[in-house]
Formats: sequence, structure tokens, C-alpha cells
Amino acid sequence: MRFCVLGSGSKGNSTFVEAGQTRVLIDAGFSGKEIERRLAAIKVEAASLTAILITHEHSDHTRGAAILSRRFKLPILVNALTRAASGETLGKPHALQEFVTGASFTCGELAIHPFRLSHDAADPVGFVVSCGLTSMGYCTDTGVVSRLMHHRLATCNGLVLESNHDPEMLRNGPYPLYLQQRVRSKEGHLANEEAAQFLGEIMHQGLEHVVLSHLSETNNKPELADAVVKAVVAHHCRAENSGWSGPVISVAAQDQVGEVITLAGGDGDGRS
Repeated sequence: MRFCVLGSGSKGNSTFVEAGQTRVLIDAGFSGKEIERRLAAIKVEAASLTAILITHEHSDHTRGAAILSRRFKLPILVNALTRAASGETLGKPHALQEFVTGASFTCGELAIHPFRLSHDAADPVGFVVSCGLTSMGYCTDTGVVSRLMHHRLATCNGLVLESNHDPEMLRNGPYPLYLQQRVRSKEGHLANEEAAQFLGEIMHQGLEHVVLSHLSETNNKPELADAVVKAVVAHHCRAENSGWSGPVISVAAQDQVGEVITLAGGDGDGRS
């Protein structure tokens, strides 16, 4: 299995996942043309995609989904409440298939489990995407770390995890109070420290690569998120004293395509 964060932030989110002959996008929050351009940067043709998975209805996750669906005859996979809340954004796709939050389904060679998150949307979900013994988790918009998140993401080999804001930058930044409260709320976004603490709690030697995502351009800096998370990883590895150096940590950008990450999973030794 391999994956690539094509871009992540408040202006657009999309991640490419591939296993065998199955290729999917998780979210399509850029224009159709921009997603095609970003796929081409990793030598993937949009026409080769199998489907588009949608986490929730916000436009930074759905903007290009319908046009790509029509252009390349792709099904959009979405739950019923998100479909209803999306209005015209997901209007008139080539095909639309509804899944039930909490119920696993298959898409080609991939097994997909959508699990509920806490965000200000109709029925927001994260995904665990698996092929054989290899899996990656996708969790970009949630205001709290839940027991369900622990349960679903605890054994993933790869992880795209929100690390949205630095609390001090948010507090002292330009956002009005109501917007700060929205970001900090249980239906908002995770702070760097919250993402780091969660990662420390679920770290295991099969976790190969973590991509920090959905960073705020106003209330965060890549070097801050990177430093906070890597400090927790280093502490965990010292405490474990196993010789394991922890997963690779990288930070997704809004305007740049990330690296293509290949997971060894059950076919490897669990290390990057």
C-alpha cells in the first residue's frame, strides 16, 4: 500500500491511496483541474482512479469531487447525512454510493472502515483503509480525541493525523473570539499538543509513517507541529528502551504535494 497527501489545510484537502489495482482519493477539496495537476506530479492519471471517498461536507474536502466524478466516471462514496448536507457541492456526480458510518465496506482491493469524529459537520468520519495486513488511518478534522479514535487507529501502519493549531498563536492571533472558540471546541480542531499526546498513546513498532495534516496557515507553523510531535515520539522511544527510533514524521503542506509513502505493513518488519 502507498499513499500521498496531495495537499492539506483550510484551503483544500486530498489524499491519494493505492493498493494493487485500486486507487482512491480521500477527499477532493481542490478544483478538479488542480487535483489532476497534483496527481500528475506523482505520475498518477486521474482517469486511473477507482473512487472518491468523502469525510464530510465542508468545501475544503469536497470542492472537486463532483467534477472529477463526472469527468472520469468515478463513484463518490459518502454517508447519507454528509450527502444531504453537501447540497450542490456534490450535485450531479456520475455515481454516488452511500456507506453507513461504523460499517466496513470494500472498494476494489481495499477494505474501508469509516468511524465517527467530533467536528461541526453533519456526520464527519475518519477512515481506516486496509489491504491484507497493511493499513493506514486518515483523521483530519476532529475537536477531541475519542476512545473510538484510539480503537480504530491503534494498529495502523501509516497515519494522516490533524495537527491544526498552536494554542498560543491562536490566542494571540487575528481570529475573533468566536472563531477561536470554534477552533478550540469539541467540534473544532486538534492542537499540536493534543495530536502529539494521542500519537504517544497509540505508538507501536508497526507504525511506520505519520503525516501531520490540516495545519492552520494563521495559527500554526510546520516547525512547531513537527517539534512538538517529535519530542513526544523521542520520549516514548526512550521510555520503551527497545532500540526503535519511532515512525517517520512529516508535515503536509497546503500548496505542495507530499512524498509518496510506501507501507511495508504485514509484509515487512514494521519499521520505515
